[in-house]
Amino acid sequence: MKKYLPILILSFVLISLAGFCLADDLGTQCAQISDSSAGCPTGSAADCKILLQKCADYYDQQSAQLAQDLTKTSAQKDTLQNAITKLKNKISGLEADINQGKIMVKDLNVQISDTQVSINKTSSQIQNSQEQIAAILQSVYKEDRKPAFVVLLEGSLSDFFSNLAYLNNLNSQVSNLLDSTKNLKSYLAGQQVKMSNNVDQLQKTVALQTLQKQQSQQTKAQQDQYLQLTEAQYQQQLKDKTAAEAKSAKIKAMLFQVAGVTQAPTFGQAIDIAKAVSNLVPIRPAFLLAILSQESAIGKNVGSCLLTNTITGEGKRISTGAYMPKVFKVSRDLQPFLNITASIGRDPLKSTISCDTFGSMGPAQFIPSTWALFVDRLKSLLGKPADPWVIKDSFTASALYLSDLGAGAQTAAAESEAAYHYNGSGNMARVYSRNVMTRASCIQTFIDAGTMTASCQSLILGT
Repeated sequence: MKKYLPILILSFVLISLAGFCLADDLGTQCAQISDSSAGCPTGSAADCKILLQKCADYYDQQSAQLAQDLTKTSAQKDTLQNAITKLKNKISGLEADINQGKIMVKDLNVQISDTQVSINKTSSQIQNSQEQIAAILQSVYKEDRKPAFVVLLEGSLSDFFSNLAYLNNLNSQVSNLLDSTKNLKSYLAGQQVKMSNNVDQLQKTVALQTLQKQQSQQTKAQQDQYLQLTEAQYQQQLKDKTAAEAKSAKIKAMLFQVAGVTQAPTFGQAIDIAKAVSNLVPIRPAFLLAILSQESAIGKNVGSCLLTNTITGEGKRISTGAYMPKVFKVSRDLQPFLNITASIGRDPLKSTISCDTFGSMGPAQFIPSTWALFVDRLKSLLGKPADPWVIKDSFTASALYLSDLGAGAQTAAAESEAAYHYNGSGNMARVYSRNVMTRASCIQTFIDAGTMTASCQSLILGT
């Protein structure tokens, strides 16, 4: 067994590489097809259809993966944006604190300056008081040193003692003032020291806040750069997704062109064709199918009469050959019918129509005069004259008509109103509209979930 192990490993590697090469080769093929207007380069219609379906799936998967990447990148953008917003708020808060701190420092410096002026003034007052005390003490000393006969010669003894008492009292008052002034100077000096300490602390806080602001700004700059890179990545992913969707739509349009179904399609085929049509005309596939289900059971009931006289509009039932005096409203629909069949090379006498005197044609049951209104637009979309009896052509015609009636809005109200006018007007048209919306709900559930209730199956599939 061991001797075969390297061979098994090599085989696995070769198979894996082959898978990668196939995927790469498919991508190259699909890119070539989507970039050209010729469709499949070679091969039969069946091979072309298979390749186009693979390419449509390939681009749908690519688009789905890019949608997931966009979701992740968008989340990263939101995270970065939130972080940047928080940093902006932090920076704004720090700026406010720094400005407030600077204002407080200025205010304290002004107070310190004013206090210094007060200290200087108080020091001057102390000096003056000290000079006054010295003068008073000298005067007292002189009075004490005077002999008795001098005192008597200068005046009465009572005047001497009164003068001495005045000097002593003045000395006491000046001493008290000196003490008070010294206390004031000491208090002011203490306040000055305290304010200086506050200034130092505030300056340190402002410096720290300035550093924090600079760090936050640096972090914000980095986050801004990351956000720009993430935004560029997001835009590139969005561009790639749009390109993948455009290629998918183009591939599906090509697939639609080769799906020239004339017989009634299966329900799955009908869904695929309706989806392809929705790439050409903005309409909800489920609603379009609901209309066609109501009109012709999606191509199963396309009329049971034939025209037998191109002048009078007479006809017959196919099953019995019974004579029908009129299968058209001659003045309105006979000539348009003849023009339509001529443009697509059909024999008007072998093209099935309804037996209700309207001459309704194909899966969409268009009356000829109404189909004639869309001939040019259909040719522009399809690249050829449209055939009312070909499934894809009739689907497209119905989509255009319904879109013109407002169904392009793809809301329940708009679709309901479009279905009403599609059938005509009056109470029966309202019944028709309700039936269509019920069918649309059944079909949409199947498209979304892949399941259908028994009642829906009976209504849509007749089972």
